[in-house]
Amino acid sequence: MDHAAGRPDAQSPPGCYRHPGRETGIRCTRCERPICTDCMVNASVGFHCPDCAAGRTGGSGPPPAASRPRTLAGGTVAADPHLLTKVLIGINVAVFIAVQALGDSFLADMVLIGRWPPAPFVPTEGVAEGEWYRLVTSMFTHEEIWHIGFNMITLWFLGAPLEEALGRARYLTLYLVSGLAGSVFAYLLASPTTATLGASGAIFGLFGATAALARRRNADMRPVVVLLAISLIFTFTQGNVSWQAHLGGLAAGVVTGFAMLHAPRERRTLVQYGTSALVVLVVVGLALLRTAQLT
Repeated sequence: MDHAAGRPDAQSPPGCYRHPGRETGIRCTRCERPICTDCMVNASVGFHCPDCAAGRTGGSGPPPAASRPRTLAGGTVAADPHLLTKVLIGINVAVFIAVQALGDSFLADMVLIGRWPPAPFVPTEGVAEGEWYRLVTSMFTHEEIWHIGFNMITLWFLGAPLEEALGRARYLTLYLVSGLAGSVFAYLLASPTTATLGASGAIFGLFGATAALARRRNADMRPVVVLLAISLIFTFTQGNVSWQAHLGGLAAGVVTGFAMLHAPRERRTLVQYGTSALVVLVVVGLALLRTAQLT
């Protein structure tokens, strides 16, 4: 007796969304609709269905929301899937130019602790005095050309595929949550007279999310692991590197990225943004704890 006779989908692969009679184990990496070998279109990672490859939603007239092409994480498919990464790079470069043009007077208002160059024995300057905006401005601020150069190259190579997989809103959430976590961990664990700046916390968050993306796509994770290992070795062997920000961003990126890419579809949005909000609440709580210690 066939115990699954009333549930054929439990034993057989789904049919292609354009050719229902053709069973397939392949899905579009953007909208996750099943596609047969005649319909799949090669993409930079995996395959796209014809509608996603052409930037269409398919059908005659507007399709129902459930059938519209979506990113792997359920976001809206954009005409330029890398636009937000370009904007983030542009913001970092613009702040870097402003730092070079305006000097220490501008830089002092952007770094995490407060005064630039950092003055000893003034641990209550900056965030501890209520200047919480520094937790955000410091993650867009660089002083050295090598620092911004390395971070922006990494941002492009990690951020562009993540933006395409997540969609803009989820990708921006991941970036900001990771950057905030990096700033808070530096505030929590570093010396109170150490000024911290740079996008590295957010960048390491992208590392963590990239690992989650590789797992979601069943891709070879060895390149990600090797690159992350090299970055961590650099973190702990070079001077003037905030390992606290790197580890904080990485931890937030792993948690947020996993939630973004592995949330169950029926309550995907709730899990994705609920997890992001929970991470923010934890890091804000740590920042309040550190402020209480310093004041």
